[in-house]
Amino acid sequence: MKQIKLSNSIAIPQIGLGTWQITDKEMMEALLGNAYQAGYRLIDTAAAYSNEMAIGQALQKLGIARKEWILSDKVWNTYRGYDNVRKACEKSLKKLKTDYLDLYLIHWPASPKLYPDWAAINADTWRGMESLYQEGKVRAIGVCNFKAHHLMELQKTAEIMPMVNQLEAHPGMTQEETTAFCKKGGIALEASSPLGNGQILQNDVLKRIAVEKNKTVAQVCLRWAVQKDMVVIPKTVSPDRLVENIGLFDFELDEREMKAIDDIPYCGGIGIDPDEAVEFG
Repeated sequence: MKQIKLSNSIAIPQIGLGTWQITDKEMMEALLGNAYQAGYRLIDTAAAYSNEMAIGQALQKLGIARKEWILSDKVWNTYRGYDNVRKACEKSLKKLKTDYLDLYLIHWPASPKLYPDWAAINADTWRGMESLYQEGKVRAIGVCNFKAHHLMELQKTAEIMPMVNQLEAHPGMTQEETTAFCKKGGIALEASSPLGNGQILQNDVLKRIAVEKNKTVAQVCLRWAVQKDMVVIPKTVSPDRLVENIGLFDFELDEREMKAIDDIPYCGGIGIDPDEAVEFG
């Protein structure tokens, strides 16, 4: 499995397992067991997914050594601020039955639409993240859904810049300004919803390339992100698709194909704008 080295030299697998909307304990145990056998070592969860306890119990039952897994979690909007983010981390650690996280992320920035002091809120939350990292509670820290201007503001007060930015990225949604800022600043990119909302699987350009490569459209989408040096975290409970999603290293997209995918207009995604989003949860 190819890995991405973060700015603090921690390496994470380039393909991980998304767990959003998977809350059933028995299903989670089967999923993680199948994922481990298929070669997955990165698990992406969040406090807002309501499945930390299911993951913790599943990993305990499977009996796989903790060091075998890269556990990534996210602090939710209701726990912004220095003290709150520290409390949130402790709660997540207990639910996951572990004494450290490999990667901890701020799930959403404070929205300028709702908070005149959004930059100060993000800075205070980030101070809490830095303290968790400095104390060894987490091995790497980062953010989700932060645009370039959020990161520029954070840069004014941060002692340590985010090591990862997880954002919606897939064919039809390239987030060019933010991805360019992150690459310049040494911030690794993670593509959440790397298949969008599923509609992009019907795109004619992607279907044509998939036929030419004798691959699925999903594999073409994921390979496109991998070649852009992103970590991808597709979600599935299907054992066959687990194998399919991780099988991305026996083919390559050429420059012409990458350009054709880059040029695909918006064709289906989650599409929540961090600057416009009203508070939820």
